[in-house]
Amino acid sequence: MKTKAVRLHAAKDLRLDEFELPEIKDDEILVRVVTDSICMSTYKCAILGTEHKRVHEDVAEHPAIMGHEFAGDIVKVGKKYEGIYEPGMKFTEQPALNYKGTMWSPGYSYEFCGGDATYCILPAEIMECGCLLPYHGKAYYEASLAEPMSCSIGAFHAAYHTRMGVYQHEMGIKEGGKLAIMAGAGPMGLGALTYALHCDRRPGMVVVTDINEERLARAEELFPPAQIKDEEGIDLYFVNTAGMDDAVAELRALSGGTGYDDVLCYAPVPAVIEQSSGILGRDGCLNFFAGPTDPKFSAKINFYEVHYGSTHVMGTTGGNTDDMIESLRLTAEGRIDPAVMVTHIGGLDAAAETTLNLPGIPGGKKLIYTHITMPLIALDELRTREAEDPRYGKLADIVEGNRGLWCPEAEEYLLANFTE
Repeated sequence: MKTKAVRLHAAKDLRLDEFELPEIKDDEILVRVVTDSICMSTYKCAILGTEHKRVHEDVAEHPAIMGHEFAGDIVKVGKKYEGIYEPGMKFTEQPALNYKGTMWSPGYSYEFCGGDATYCILPAEIMECGCLLPYHGKAYYEASLAEPMSCSIGAFHAAYHTRMGVYQHEMGIKEGGKLAIMAGAGPMGLGALTYALHCDRRPGMVVVTDINEERLARAEELFPPAQIKDEEGIDLYFVNTAGMDDAVAELRALSGGTGYDDVLCYAPVPAVIEQSSGILGRDGCLNFFAGPTDPKFSAKINFYEVHYGSTHVMGTTGGNTDDMIESLRLTAEGRIDPAVMVTHIGGLDAAAETTLNLPGIPGGKKLIYTHITMPLIALDELRTREAEDPRYGKLADIVEGNRGLWCPEAEEYLLANFTE
């Protein structure tokens, strides 16, 4: 079967290739990809090439398909998995395989497996690790976004707290505590926020900081603090730290002077990390969530408070399968809405350029529909395309009727009217 895929040939060398997939083996599964959401981790992979820990050294001879946040339909099942998985079944996958101690991962490491493709082959290890997940929802994009959502869910679960003289950690954020999401008005921060407001172990106060007023305004529109207080009983604040004389002092004052029990840092920027360290309260847990590309990246933290205040620093990269299952369950129940992360849509032809220029494209998640030819378009710019193609006007009607958010109805219209 022929497939089209965006593949990594070398550092900064992504190409949209068309090639023949081999016949699947007995322990493999052929799938039709429908959606892939582009991750900053894919940008890092594309920029680093073989310097990336998940990319094989012979990628020039065996290019790797990009994209790891994907969903679609099963087309053909190898004999080993017949009766377990069925053709026509919707799926998503957990890319953090941790297979036999390797860092192999879909979207980084495989010649025939990745999300930026029309069709791909799932290797045996995905099924062996229990990382092929059936999806019973309506919209494919929600399944794609389960992976980035699971990363933030994992960060919440990995947080921990201590008691003096007790050598056992209490896992998870502090229930009813004070949470700060630093540099949090971007896509991953908003994903963390929707989870924080609706998960089973919730804080009593959430502060989201950023230095971009436009991002903060959009976040506040999506999560009105007064409404959140009335419906969820959580105090929510959006704070622009740009231009503050002393951001640490002002943020600590907002906490009531105690500092924060949990801090999630969503930007690999020394100043943001130092602010994150500075606002920790006693036994505060700082999760450095944003992965840097520089292996020598460092920043100052307050070791006086590490010693006397029991503050601690940790980091998570990705979630696990349980986190993805939780994400899918909460989405299906309507308790979280991953669409808050999405600001752009596009076709497979836009994936390579979008990936290589991701840091310079404003907004949140870029959602790729792999069987569609379409330039990358911001959701709030769909209306401007109506004159050239009335279909964009119809999409704009649907999105504008949903608070500017992508939604199952928009996806259904797109797939019915744009699919090649």
